[in-house]
Amino acid sequence: MLIIKILFWLSVFIVFYTFFGYGILVWIIEKIKEAVRKPVSYPVVEEFPMVTLLIAAYNEQDYIEEKMKNCRAIDYPKDRLKIVWVTDGSTDSTPDLLSQYPENTVLHKPERCGKTAALNRAMEFVDTPFVVMTDANTYLNPESIYKLVRKFDNPKVGCVAGEKKVMTEGSSAAATEGVYWKYESFLKDLDDRLYSSMGAAGELIAIRRELWMTIPSGVLGDDLNISLNMLRRGYIIGYCKEAYAMEKPSADIREERKRKVRLAANGYQISSMFRDLMNPFKYGVIAFQFVSHRVIRWILTPSNIILIFIFNIALVAMGAGTFYTVLLVLQVCFYLAALAGMVMDRKGKSGILRVPYYFLFANFTMFPGLKYYLNFNGNAAWEKSRRA
Repeated sequence: MLIIKILFWLSVFIVFYTFFGYGILVWIIEKIKEAVRKPVSYPVVEEFPMVTLLIAAYNEQDYIEEKMKNCRAIDYPKDRLKIVWVTDGSTDSTPDLLSQYPENTVLHKPERCGKTAALNRAMEFVDTPFVVMTDANTYLNPESIYKLVRKFDNPKVGCVAGEKKVMTEGSSAAATEGVYWKYESFLKDLDDRLYSSMGAAGELIAIRRELWMTIPSGVLGDDLNISLNMLRRGYIIGYCKEAYAMEKPSADIREERKRKVRLAANGYQISSMFRDLMNPFKYGVIAFQFVSHRVIRWILTPSNIILIFIFNIALVAMGAGTFYTVLLVLQVCFYLAALAGMVMDRKGKSGILRVPYYFLFANFTMFPGLKYYLNFNGNAAWEKSRRA
């Protein structure tokens, strides 16, 4: 029984550390650092350096008009901002619509090779010192470009992650998806204040052009590959919560599942490709942050959520005591609430019960994600999810 208890509490610790413990620990460390360190300011190298706004698009004709209104509303000198669209394999009217805007440089290729190949191709035409990458179906706040660029005043910053915000109206999956990204943004901010953020979301990411490295073929997620490569090369990833990209949520939970499975597969791939970042003797605090924020969540946490339940059943069956019985009852109630949340979601109803459902859904998609990764044939192009 002792071994089962140890395994049970080890699983509990892993899950708690993933979702609460790491954030609490970093917050405490940061408060201690704030009490002893002196504020650091960096001189402004150039007020308005040349920037390329690079937008990847695949069959985005429904978003072009809104996106261009958004681009024109960006508060940055127009003669210092280049707008480049790369359309990889678009079969709708996306290229034709984009060509109607004189400020656009449109790089269209009929063959579809995936977003990573499109970015590699587009970067050959980029000659500005900074590049801001975003998606066609996201909308930036007016001051986003300027706020991102200012982070590069720190010469150690090679990449800057903007904040991703999910519009929470009009979808049964929206509210819980939005809560997840709010928490993720909170962790990114803590990571940034401790030392470095642990990656950037493709909805809004800025890099120094001189540090660009061609993304290898077969990479499932361009954003993490681009940003984590900066850590490998001795730079840090900045986080700028004043620059954000608004994105509509997935149309429903089925569409969200497609996206989550892809992201899960990307997590496994990144853990393998960047396993050297886990070496504390070489990367120090980066290794601690990478393992805590990313690897444990991707690799260990989903299975340990299940193991907590299995070990709890075993302990109750072995007569471990009332305490473990109460814990098992609470777990059963949680899973029943998630089941009710699933029924509500399928009926298009809102409610707090969607929170436990989305929690389990988001974690358990790591299993089909692992299958996707193991069967991955190297084709980085994939079916995009419909948005609300």
